[in-house]
Amino acid sequence: MSSRVLRNGLLAAFLLVMLAYIGAGSTSAAVPADIHSSCWASGSRSESVVAIARQAARWSCSDRNFSIDAERVLLRFDIAPGAVLPRYLLSRRSAFEAVHLLAIDRDGTIRQTSLPAAALPSSLAGGYFKASLPKLTPATRQIVVAVDLPTHRMTLERAYLAPTDPASSADDMRFLLVLAGLAGMLVMPLIFNAAFYRALREPFVLWHSALTLSLLMTILVSSGLSVMLFDPSAMTLSWMTTLIFGMTVASGTMFTYHFIEPGLMHPSLRRLLPYCAGWAICMSVLHASFPFVARPIQSSAYTAAFAPIMTVFLLSLVDALRRGSRAAKFQAVGYAPMILVGLIRLVTGILPWSSSTDAMLLFYVGCTCEVLFTTLGMADRFVTMRRERDRARTEADLLERLSETDPLTGLLNRRAIERQFDRLRTQGFAALAVLDLDHFKAINDINGHAVGDAVLKAVASAFQTGPNVRAYRLGGEEFVLLLRGDNAAMEAELRRQAIPMVVANAVPGLDRPVTASMGITPVAGDEGFAEPYERADTLLYEAKRAGRNRTRSAIMPRLAREDIPGDRAKVA
Repeated sequence: MSSRVLRNGLLAAFLLVMLAYIGAGSTSAAVPADIHSSCWASGSRSESVVAIARQAARWSCSDRNFSIDAERVLLRFDIAPGAVLPRYLLSRRSAFEAVHLLAIDRDGTIRQTSLPAAALPSSLAGGYFKASLPKLTPATRQIVVAVDLPTHRMTLERAYLAPTDPASSADDMRFLLVLAGLAGMLVMPLIFNAAFYRALREPFVLWHSALTLSLLMTILVSSGLSVMLFDPSAMTLSWMTTLIFGMTVASGTMFTYHFIEPGLMHPSLRRLLPYCAGWAICMSVLHASFPFVARPIQSSAYTAAFAPIMTVFLLSLVDALRRGSRAAKFQAVGYAPMILVGLIRLVTGILPWSSSTDAMLLFYVGCTCEVLFTTLGMADRFVTMRRERDRARTEADLLERLSETDPLTGLLNRRAIERQFDRLRTQGFAALAVLDLDHFKAINDINGHAVGDAVLKAVASAFQTGPNVRAYRLGGEEFVLLLRGDNAAMEAELRRQAIPMVVANAVPGLDRPVTASMGITPVAGDEGFAEPYERADTLLYEAKRAGRNRTRSAIMPRLAREDIPGDRAKVA
């Protein structure tokens, strides 16, 4: 089953990738009207933005390796004569203090706008903020953007000017529809998990729900869907993205901790996973709450902090695969795109000379693949666990029946009657009879125990149990009948009287007929087994003292049977 499920899941994942690439369309391609920065400069917040912009010596136009060490980083965008005038500055969301926008005309005229980061709206382009530019004219030749206290190089590297808010074209809207479809797919595992949890009550189902929910929230906040649905500010989405990322990593590691089968992961690696989850939450909360504490290196340090988590996770997965874990196979396939995204972000976020890359398209596909394959793994685990539980329950029921069954006669034993008594009493079994074979010791002494065992088997067959009669062997030659109906006493007596003939037919060669004495009593509505058994046992010994082969009854007038061939039981 595992290989078939994985094969179908891989096909579904391939289709998702194709949909994502088709939906990406022109979104992944550069729009001709977009304008990217040509030079950059840096300075302190105490300096005038205009003064820095006018000092040509401070601009670096050949080196694109942006630095965020300075308090203020400036970008210059050159506008060619006759070009389509931009209206917005767009760049990747990250924490910073403010942005200053300067429009510089050919004659040196400057128009300036300053916006605090908290006031910046989000763009329909996933993960971007937008800022309206000052009024531009055909004479405008440069746009200078100054970012105060930037915390991530991507804010500088991805900055560009555009005439419209992206994701407003038909192709871009189709991409958002694809993302909305992917997000909708993530709702179904949450519904499945509710059914799984009702059946399994396993913690990995809850952690899978947390993982699915966090990935769903990640798609919403990192794409234009959040702008269309809620339109929060860019900085709100920035810290939400950080917190949700920590939740995703934590729930993913805890899901792995509980999902990998017991004994199929090294104990030390399993113990490390909860610490990794706690570390991810702590780092995300600290980074979202205090983004400027170690600003020049904080983003890189935050990214690097997840390297140990990824290492432990990969080692755990490899170790589980090596030990033959079925669950790890689904996780290995489902997590592969997300692991690749993590490695890309880790490498480009740490190495200072590389351009930061978030691999968003691969990330979206990875989110869906992760949930898809882990859900398939959940279904596989569900079937496996149900099969194991059913097998265990069947074995337990069999052992229970064996422990309650007399191996010689096949009748139920004392343990069974004590367990079933209350239930049978509520079902109308209102009479209890105790039977004891007369002179059974003599049968064993004269004929041997093998003949005695054959006699006991024949006696058991004489009871002819049915819907109104239950027979039990309490030990030795003592039997108990539970009966219901208006003729309970007569039914018990007929079975007692049938014993000599049944035994004679089944065990030939006995020198005397095998008879039984019986005591029978009604069962009160609130009694347990002990009380009526004691009364019936007392009546039984009265029958024995009266000469054996007879019945003493508390249900109808005392019944006695004289040991006279062909004579019927008569009332004594």
